[in-house]
Amino acid sequence: MKIEKINIDGKKSSIEVLDKIISAKINNKLVSSVLYKTNANYKGRHAKTKQQNEVSGPTSKIYAQKGTGNARHASRKAPIFVGGGVAHGPKGELAYKKRKLNKSEKKNSIVSLISEKNMNKNLLVFSDFTNEIKKTKEMYIIVKKFELKNSLIILDKSSKNNVEKSIRNIPNIKVTDINHFSAFDIVKFKKVVFTESSLKELEKRYA
Repeated sequence: MKIEKINIDGKKSSIEVLDKIISAKINNKLVSSVLYKTNANYKGRHAKTKQQNEVSGPTSKIYAQKGTGNARHASRKAPIFVGGGVAHGPKGELAYKKRKLNKSEKKNSIVSLISEKNMNKNLLVFSDFTNEIKKTKEMYIIVKKFELKNSLIILDKSSKNNVEKSIRNIPNIKVTDINHFSAFDIVKFKKVVFTESSLKELEKRYA
């Protein structure tokens, strides 16, 4: 399938892209599942309290079982005593199971979302940035010209080196590469922008 390619001067041409990447069947159920798992795995569960078996101290019985007139107790490490273990407290990150995402789930969800962006005219492909853009002001003119506010920009290595410094301070834009974006990123931003080389890298990886 042919898709429109633009350079920073506004000149348009076309490139051939595999149908599997930009016009695939949109699987909303799979996308929802992947987003749920991704969001759940982002949550940090770092709070940790010591259980009764983790508190340091003697395990001996504090007094005789009978004859004292007091309630029956075991060691001072019991949760009802100050300095004892905490009953039912948070158990730290290792106690929670990470939701597994396999490769095919990741691949198919991303392809579905990119196809949806293309269908809604929110997918743009630029020519590679061959010249370095040093100033944020210059980059902002390009962002405004092509209405790239609220965009995920996925660049090839060379283009990223040339424009990353000038674009990273513009709000509501995320600059990344093929190795560091997820389905969650695509959903978060209105538009998705590729360079020609980064789209070809995506083809090799996801086709």
